[in-house]
Amino acid sequence: MERLVIDPVSRIEGHLRIEADFNNGVIKDAFSSGTSVRGIELIVQGRDPRDVWAYVQRICGVCTTVHALSSVRSVEDALDIHIPRNAHLIREMMNETLFVHDHVVHFYHLHALDWVDVVNALKADPAETSRIAQSISDWPKSSVGYFKEVQNKIKKLVDSGQLGIFANGYWGHPAYKLPPEVNLLAVAHYLEALDWQKEVVKIQTIFGGKNPHPFYVVGGMATPLNINSDTGVNAERLAYISQLIDDAIEFVNKVYIPDLLTIGSYYKDWTYGGGLNNYLVYGDFSTSDWKEVKDYRMPRGVILDGDLSKVYDVDPRDPEQIKEFIDRSWYTYDGQGTGARHPWEGETTLNYNGPKAPYKNLNTDDKYSWLKSPRWKNKPMETGPLARMLVGYALGKKEFVEIIDSTLKKLDLPITAMQSALGRTLARGLETVLISNWLRNDMDELLKNIKNGDQTTFDRTKWEPSTWPKQTKGVGWMEAPRGSLGHWIEIEDGKTKNYQAVVPTTWNASPRIDDQNVGAYEAALRGTPVLDPERPIEILRVIHSFDPCLACAVHLTDLENEKMTELKIGY
Repeated sequence: MERLVIDPVSRIEGHLRIEADFNNGVIKDAFSSGTSVRGIELIVQGRDPRDVWAYVQRICGVCTTVHALSSVRSVEDALDIHIPRNAHLIREMMNETLFVHDHVVHFYHLHALDWVDVVNALKADPAETSRIAQSISDWPKSSVGYFKEVQNKIKKLVDSGQLGIFANGYWGHPAYKLPPEVNLLAVAHYLEALDWQKEVVKIQTIFGGKNPHPFYVVGGMATPLNINSDTGVNAERLAYISQLIDDAIEFVNKVYIPDLLTIGSYYKDWTYGGGLNNYLVYGDFSTSDWKEVKDYRMPRGVILDGDLSKVYDVDPRDPEQIKEFIDRSWYTYDGQGTGARHPWEGETTLNYNGPKAPYKNLNTDDKYSWLKSPRWKNKPMETGPLARMLVGYALGKKEFVEIIDSTLKKLDLPITAMQSALGRTLARGLETVLISNWLRNDMDELLKNIKNGDQTTFDRTKWEPSTWPKQTKGVGWMEAPRGSLGHWIEIEDGKTKNYQAVVPTTWNASPRIDDQNVGAYEAALRGTPVLDPERPIEILRVIHSFDPCLACAVHLTDLENEKMTELKIGY
């Protein structure tokens, strides 16, 4: 048995280490380790709950708004605050914008190069690439000259000996299956997506004041809606946002989805990486209020063992449902190194006992990660786009069923093929189509409200701490691009007494409790073939299909000197 180590896994946010036991060309077992610690829960203790969103939003610069939104929802839940309709719509659109941006960026810039051979694009006939492009979409940038220009850019990089953004790839690996012309098409759209993504985020910038960390406020939004103002979000700004939404929908439907289906058609046999087949979704994008679960466009539920005939309910408040185990994590609960707690009873007490760096291997028979192990009714779960699409499908939600069935028909694949790394990648794209349409619908409703004279975005009724109960607690749940996110808060005497965040990648990348109760990454890697252990692209395909975001685990604080510790890590 040979042990493969990838540390750090690249093209993700944060620092993830994978150790995999490999024998006869197949991964027999795998271990997922978050190698940096998150202490954000300690940083916000004792602070004003109305300010916590600004601290926890800095957990990540990729997810941008999700921690802030989940945080303000937790405080509003604790204080029974209901926000104005316009504020709800703006929050929804900021999250929908993030989804569309994040999924496109993930596909092209973080995951596509696991399937696309950049250097092989030099062998392409630009005329054939142009023909293929025009056969799958009416996107205007599809001329022979355009693709020839892109090919020349690649050639300059290769001839220089410095591949720049395409350095360190496994180019020429036998696992690549695309013809040169499709490789060229994908690289061209990789470059286009770089330009597109910086435009679509302007929706967040306008509504939230800036990006990547826009402003929120407990009780609504600080967005100054005033169609006649020169300084607020006026008619001109609203028209610009509306155009950006239309542009995003066009890019998703004319570039992203055609590329996804074209590339996917060459990898239909790549049905590895399913793993747990347990899926968890909190649900989100309500057509009324975020706590009205019945109105969620993205429905809530749990699927077990891949059985789509039954969807179980999820309750983030139930102490018997959501628990975080620390049996294989570098933490203690009341001084003990094992156990499980619901987040409202959670504790963030660091207790590293792993090997001293530099080290060859982790002691995977003991504790080996800074990530805790969240479980639903003690069961490991996968969360994210695949979970959401399958729960919607299993519940018979029309738009979920139609888009999944039509896509599988185009690729001539059964529904069971969705439970794989390929299916996970398809699910992300299909979800983007749905959410971009919801973004359009929410913008239309906001414009209608404004035209009818409603420009309210904030309710200060319960803003003052004097109106709060002496002790209370709340939970803010939501769906983030990478999966189900929850922030749990306890408030006492107007201050944050305890705070716990359970993030999507903690669910997916969590260490095992025992050899049968393993996290989603670890389960997905089991049984995955590896053609070349020196270039384990198959491991990257599986792990990247989840879109890992380990940044939620890289915040340190010195409790004695009350100083932040800055880490500078070079590659």
